[in-house]
Amino acid sequence: MKQRPKTIPVVAAFLFAATAIAAVVGASLLFRNPLLDRLWELNRPAAALFHALGWMAGVLLLLLGAAAGAAGVGLLHGRKWAWWFTVILFAVQACGDVVSFFATWDFWRSASGTAISCAFLYALSRRSVRRYFGQRQQPKRLT
Repeated sequence: MKQRPKTIPVVAAFLFAATAIAAVVGASLLFRNPLLDRLWELNRPAAALFHALGWMAGVLLLLLGAAAGAAGVGLLHGRKWAWWFTVILFAVQACGDVVSFFATWDFWRSASGTAISCAFLYALSRRSVRRYFGQRQQPKRLT
C-alpha cells in the first residue's frame, strides 16, 4: 500500500471546509431565515450578487459543495479523478481571484485568494503527491 503524502489530508480538510461553507451559503439562498440572513452582513457585496442570481445560485453552491466534499473523500482514498478535479478547482479559483481584482480593485482579497490557490496547486503538483495518484513523471531533459 502506498504511503499517503501529508499534504493530502490538509487539502482534503480544506475541501471539507469549502463543502460546509458552500452548503450553508447555498441553504441560506434557498431557505431564507433570519439566522442565515445575518451571515450575509459579513459580506454585503457577495450578498447583493448572490441574491441577484436568485435560487439558481443556491443550487449551484450546493452542487459545488457536494463536488468538493466528494473530491475530499476521493483524495483521501487516492483517486486520480479527485486529484484532477481538485487541481482544476484551484486553478479556476486562482483565475477567478485575478479577474475579481479587476472587477473590485480589492488587492488584498484577490492577492490572498490567488496566493492560497497557488499554494494548494504547488502542493498538489509535488512529485510525491503526483506519484501517489499515479501521475506520470516528466522525464528530465539533458542539456
